[in-house]
This record gives sequence, structure tokens and C-alpha cells, in this order.
Amino acid sequence: QVQLVESGGGLVTPGESLTLACVTSGFALEYFGVVWLRQAPGKEREGVACISGTGGMRRYADYLKGRFTISKDIGKNSIYLQMNNLKPEDTGNYYCAAQNTGNAHVCSFDHDMDYWGKGILVTVSS
Repeated sequence: QVQLVESGGGLVTPGESLTLACVTSGFALEYFGVVWLRQAPGKEREGVACISGTGGMRRYADYLKGRFTISKDIGKNSIYLQMNNLKPEDTGNYYCAAQNTGNAHVCSFDHDMDYWGKGILVTVSS
């Protein structure tokens, strides 16, 4: 059974950091890209960061300006999103999703997602 389970969300004040984790099971993580997406209140869901199956490709949304870092630990079947200098506009539900792009060296915000987590809430507020 395929599962992706997010954790690490919560309420933080502007400028603080959070690390989200996505624990996966039921599929071979080394062959799937993983994408972190978020949906802010009243807005469409958008890609935040992705990492390829091999880990060699990492992509980030342009607006992040280096504040977020995606990583993976194959041994723990986990993907992480380190978020620094959080801003109120980072508030939203964060989802991890797995995608089989057909190439373990590639991840993409535009490719279909094959499996989804249920999401976790991040709130940035003073």
C-alpha cells in the first residue's frame, strides 16, 4: 500500500524555521521524484520544491529566493523540506507527492503526480 505521510507543520512567527518531513512507503523512492506543493487560503495549489529519484536534480519555485531546501534520505524513505525565514505568505497546507517521470534523474512541477499525502498545515503569524 502506497503511503506518504507529512509531519512537522505548525504555528511559527515570521522569521522562524520549520522542517517538514514526508515518510513514504509502498513504492521505490529511488525511482520517483517527490514534489512539495502548497495551497494558501483562497489560492491554487503550487509547486514549492522537487527532488528527483536519484537526488541529483532539485528544483525550487523562483519566489522562494533560497529560503527552502529539499533533501531526501533513501534509508529512511523520507523527504524533507527545510524552510527558513518564514513569512506570513508561506502559510498554507503543504503536500508531498510522488511522480514517476520515466526518468529517475528528473523531477518536475508540471508532470502528473502519482501519489499524494494528505497534507499538513503551516501557519506563519505574529
